[in-house]
Amino acid sequence: MTSSSSAYRDAGVDIDKKYAAVQGATAAIRSTFTKGVVGDIGLFGGLFDLEAAGAAKGILVASTDGVGTKVKVARMANRLQGVGEDLVNHCVNDILVQGARPLFFLDYIAMGRMVPESVQAVLQGLAKACRENSCALIGGETAEMPGVYVEGEIDVAGTIVGVVERDKVLDGRRIRSGDVLLGLRSSGLHTNGYSLARKVLLQDLGLRLEDRPAKLQGASVADGLLAVHRSYLKPLWPVLQRGLVHGMAHITGGGLVDNVPRVLPKDVAVEIQRDAIPRPPIFDLICEYQGLASDEAYRVLNMGFGMVLFVAEDDVAEVQRLLEQEGEGSWRIGRAVPGAREVRLR
Repeated sequence: MTSSSSAYRDAGVDIDKKYAAVQGATAAIRSTFTKGVVGDIGLFGGLFDLEAAGAAKGILVASTDGVGTKVKVARMANRLQGVGEDLVNHCVNDILVQGARPLFFLDYIAMGRMVPESVQAVLQGLAKACRENSCALIGGETAEMPGVYVEGEIDVAGTIVGVVERDKVLDGRRIRSGDVLLGLRSSGLHTNGYSLARKVLLQDLGLRLEDRPAKLQGASVADGLLAVHRSYLKPLWPVLQRGLVHGMAHITGGGLVDNVPRVLPKDVAVEIQRDAIPRPPIFDLICEYQGLASDEAYRVLNMGFGMVLFVAEDDVAEVQRLLEQEGEGSWRIGRAVPGAREVRLR
């Protein structure tokens, strides 16, 4: 008689491989456990003690996201650890713009057929980024779903929970006309615009991931596309603790045009210089394709802008000094002006 486990395996789901995938990364996961973690791997829910973490009196901030079709490029290049780092860093930045520091993270990894090595690579990346951001990886789900996911593909998503002190919440209310906009560089596409980038580079221009076009200055197409999404927590934290930032926008899907207005008061607009910040070469390679209009590029891609800060003119020098102490460059990219929550690219 066929056992239930082998019958399930014949249907396309291998439970043993699932558990083997997670067990292979237990040491990396445990290495992320911070002061507030209660219990161990394998519980039905992750436990976190806010009081032990010194966060009992703050406001919790939560966000969920994925890495989009960047994971397809990473799988093609066999570089899946990077997407684990991408996912954590992206989520860290999403709550950082509200003034929050991360507490813990939960992941979701799914595929049509379980490949333990792929899962372990993603988990190693998640754990690495969690350690670097002082964030505990306290739980997650690994799902094998034949018939839902295309054979060989993998999907990665996650949820972060952080905390912010009540008097340090950033919600845009402090932004005023006259504020200076400072830009922090991106490392590349981060985790957005990959459906367009793959079409332009791999399909329309016929490039391969191992190709090294002159525009990439010695890097391969894979290097340019898979540069890890940066976390801005470490360089920005001293600035946030001083209360020197009126608001921030993480430039993700929708670029400057869609993300900056999310933090603007109803009577404020912004003017931004398109070329105010150095662009990673991958953007010039994508944009040299004549079918891609500049306006669309700035709507789909971050175009080198990773984070935008709103700072009073009198505080700009101090903010830039603090960032430089953390090894972070910043550029004046524009100014807040009277208007109705719009971005005017110059």
